[in-house]
Amino acid sequence: MIRKTTAALLALATLGFAPASQAAEPFLMKSSTFTDGGKLPVKMSGLPSRSPNCAGENISPQLSWSGVPEGTKSLALTMIDPEGRGGTGVHHFLAYGISPTLTSFAEGELSKASDKFVGGKSAMNVGTYEGPCAAGVPHHYMFTLIATDFDPKELPPGLTMFELWAKLQGHAKGAVGMVGLYAKP
Repeated sequence: MIRKTTAALLALATLGFAPASQAAEPFLMKSSTFTDGGKLPVKMSGLPSRSPNCAGENISPQLSWSGVPEGTKSLALTMIDPEGRGGTGVHHFLAYGISPTLTSFAEGELSKASDKFVGGKSAMNVGTYEGPCAAGVPHHYMFTLIATDFDPKELPPGLTMFELWAKLQGHAKGAVGMVGLYAKP
């Protein structure tokens, strides 16, 4: 029986299939701050001085990931509220040039400039995390981590979301995401 199993595994390997134990790890993202599809804590919301719909401390969530696709040279991270501004969307945060060896950001780490990422230009004209500020019906805040073939220093600071998306065409190797819900309490 062992010989047959070994022979079957060798046959599969020669066809390009690997046993599950040797398959590539799936690209996954998680957070100790919120669950995918769950509510973002109020402290993650933007500062009340920014908007009357903000009620928090502008503290970015903890995010971690694993299974980065093979050949990834850098990562990009975005946070978008598609329902914001009446459905035209708000780009709250974008960062890129993140080393593929990095596996997480601590809570609050994205709220300030860092040498761990290159800040793009959000809808609020900043290169760091800007928390949710929705009132009424909860909005969906989409966090997306994108694996790229760009060297970490290849893209200039201050790209807008649309400029980043244009540059990523043909350079994205995979993506993973999470959604957090928020409305001012």
